[in-house]
Amino acid sequence: MDVSTFYALFSATCFTLVGLWWNVVQSHTDWMRVPALRRIVGGVYLSFLLPALMGLFAQVGGVGTPAVWRSAFVVLAAVGCVSTLRLLGLGSRDRAATSLVLPQLAAAIVYLLIAVVGLVPEVAAPLGLKPIQAEAILLTLLILLGHGLVWRFMVGEGRPEETAP
Repeated sequence: MDVSTFYALFSATCFTLVGLWWNVVQSHTDWMRVPALRRIVGGVYLSFLLPALMGLFAQVGGVGTPAVWRSAFVVLAAVGCVSTLRLLGLGSRDRAATSLVLPQLAAAIVYLLIAVVGLVPEVAAPLGLKPIQAEAILLTLLILLGHGLVWRFMVGEGRPEETAP
């Protein structure tokens, strides 16, 4: 598949996931009343929004202007990593189940790797990949982790003890 086609489909899919998540949240207004749940809901939102934005910047910058997508990936990955690590810290304080710790930690690592490839694109060469292809693989992993977070959250895992169904 052509990389620009991948990013067009990827970005559109991620924005669709953002919209679907909004619909889920609207039907559970009680989640927004509890600060710990609101943070988790926001974390899931970011796990789809940030990759969607990265996909848009990959389309705008493309192969012809790598500085555009590389700088956007670094900035957005830094936001994602810091936000995820913050959620991990607050989750331990809120007594959220440990079932979210591993996927969130994995997401923070993937965000870090996305930033590294953006900063030092040569790291993709030993894998036989162009940097934008390596980023596509990492973003796909990030969305997979986001789906896992949604699943665990929807079945009640990872919610603070006083709010789990």
